[in-house]
Amino acid sequence: MTKCISLHQNTITIMSMNPIRFTKMHGISNDYIYINCMNGQPEYPQHLSVEMSDRHTGVGGDGIILICPSEIADFKMRIFNADGSEAKMCGNGSRCVGKYVYDYGLTDKTRITLETLSGIKVLSLHLRDGKVDTVTVDMGEPVLTPCEIPVRHSGDSMIDHKVISAGKEYRLTAVSMGNPHGVIFGADPDSLPLEAIGPGLECHDMWQDRANIEFASVLSPSEIKMRVWERGSGETMACGTGACATAVAAVLNGLTGRRVTVHLRGGDLTIEWRPDDNHVYMTGSATTVFEGTYERQI
Repeated sequence: MTKCISLHQNTITIMSMNPIRFTKMHGISNDYIYINCMNGQPEYPQHLSVEMSDRHTGVGGDGIILICPSEIADFKMRIFNADGSEAKMCGNGSRCVGKYVYDYGLTDKTRITLETLSGIKVLSLHLRDGKVDTVTVDMGEPVLTPCEIPVRHSGDSMIDHKVISAGKEYRLTAVSMGNPHGVIFGADPDSLPLEAIGPGLECHDMWQDRANIEFASVLSPSEIKMRVWERGSGETMACGTGACATAVAAVLNGLTGRRVTVHLRGGDLTIEWRPDDNHVYMTGSATTVFEGTYERQI
C-alpha cells in the first residue's frame, strides 16, 4: 500500500512496507540498518528504528538509515537512532550510504553529494575489485561558536572548559560537526566506566538537546585513542563525527597536528583538518554485512 502525505509543504511518498527489505552495514563497527527509500519511505521511521535496532528482538544496530531521493543532491540520508530520535549527521553512516548507492547500482559516479540535516556532504568513493572499499567524506567546517553548537557558554568558544557532572570535574571542549560533541582528554579511555559517566554528560544542562561525548587520550602528535558515548544510542563502537570533533579539539588544545589517526573500538579513521579550506576530511572503511527482510511489529 502506498499513500502520500503533506509535510512542510512538500509531498513525500509513505510506503506501508511489510516485510521491509534492508541491508545491514557498518563503518568500523558503527552498525546501522539501511533501507532503500528511493520509491517511498516507511511509516513511523522513529518507531521502526526502535524495533529494528533491538539486538535481541530485532535486526540489531545503532539505528536505521533511510536512503532517499533529493532535490538538491544526488541522494538524501535520514538517520534515526536506536531510541527513535532523528540525528542530523553520521560520518560512518554516510560512508556506508556511499558504498550502498554505488554497489547496488543506484549511481555510477565515484564522487557524489549527500543531503543531510546538517547540510550537503561530498563523498569520494575509493574502489577495489569494482566495489567501494573506503570513502572520504568532506565533513565541512567545524562549528565552534557556542550558540551554534548549541551549548550554553558565554565565551566565543568552549575549549578546555571545566564541567561538573555527578560531582566530578571534567575539562571539556565543545565542537559541532553537524551534531554537538563534548570532547574530554585524559587517561586511557578503556579504563573509564562509560555506562556510569556517559549519561550525565550527555544530558548535562549545558546542552540544549543533549550531546555526543568523546573520551580520548593522545598517543602521539598523529595518533588519538577514543571511546564515544553517543546521544540516543549509548556507547557505540565508533562515531565518525565524534572522531572529527576529537581531532579538531586536539588541535585547539595544542595536542596534535592537523592530520591524525583516531583509534576507536571498531577500527581506525584518518581525520584531516585542512587549513586551506578549514574543512575536516574523514577517510575510513564501509562494509556490507548481510541483507534480509523484516516483519514490522506494529
